[in-house]
Amino acid sequence: MSLVMEGIALDDPLRAHVEEKLGGVIRGRRPPTAVRVGFRDENGPKGGLDIRCALTVELPRQAPVHAEAVAADHRLAFDGALGALRRELKAGRERRRDAARRPKKYYVAHRALLPEGEAALPPARRRRRGP
Repeated sequence: MSLVMEGIALDDPLRAHVEEKLGGVIRGRRPPTAVRVGFRDENGPKGGLDIRCALTVELPRQAPVHAEAVAADHRLAFDGALGALRRELKAGRERRRDAARRPKKYYVAHRALLPEGEAALPPARRRRRGP
């Protein structure tokens, strides 16, 4: 996994915090191929809620997952974006799980067209004929 951090210094102690927290969130059966963490000061040195943290996680065989948050300092912005990323990953897992559990429409349509007694029976297996 490649981890790219933009917008903070190389010797910033926030880097260790980011690596530690990301390691706990992105664990799973398929580890990510790349993670990008970007910090940006939205309106310069004026102050206020202007630090934006953007997290992008690229997972194998899936679309990249992106989360952002805005806060007064880098750590709060990262923590907010990490919470959003955690929710996005959880929602994606739940969507994939629910889609896998539902019978597909062609299977349901075929079962609905069977006579009453045959619909309760398990589907018959067909034998392949060898050459």
